[in-house]
Amino acid sequence: MIIYLHGFDSTSPGNHEKVLQLQFIDSDVRFVNYSTQHPKHDMQHLLKEVSKLVEESKDDAPLICGVGLGGYWSERIGYLCNIKQVIFNPNLSPEDNMQGRIDRPEEYTDIATKCISEFRSKNKDNCLVILSKTDDIRDSNLTNEALSPYYTIVWDEKEGHKFKKISQHLQQIKNFKAK
Repeated sequence: MIIYLHGFDSTSPGNHEKVLQLQFIDSDVRFVNYSTQHPKHDMQHLLKEVSKLVEESKDDAPLICGVGLGGYWSERIGYLCNIKQVIFNPNLSPEDNMQGRIDRPEEYTDIATKCISEFRSKNKDNCLVILSKTDDIRDSNLTNEALSPYYTIVWDEKEGHKFKKISQHLQQIKNFKAK
């Protein structure tokens, strides 16, 4: 089973395309929708939904996957649910860069203070990070600096922030899920 979390733009047609592409790895791909507007509510909702899916699944190696803001949530929720994560161009600082776009961006800071300290050290090697060299929204080099001590980083030469096409990474994701 693969659980897919959309980014800030939940209605992007690219979400459907990514779900279809992920089905080449596992026919059981679950799309979990969340508001993106209320971080504390989103965290509670995502934790409840993902925990339920993992509990009901017969898959020994479920995976959670997300792009942008979905990558932010995939890393945290995946860690809390003890499943592997694949994140594309994750938004690591929504408390800073979502000002004016969501109701309470400061809740991300509050979430960070309530999370387990040093969770990335404890999550080491359980997350695969795929970064775009041509990300038009985030600075991939800063993301690389923050995450490379903990996770494998894969660089993509062609895709932009939203990663319309992920097929070139499917074999690597499949291998990561299986190991």
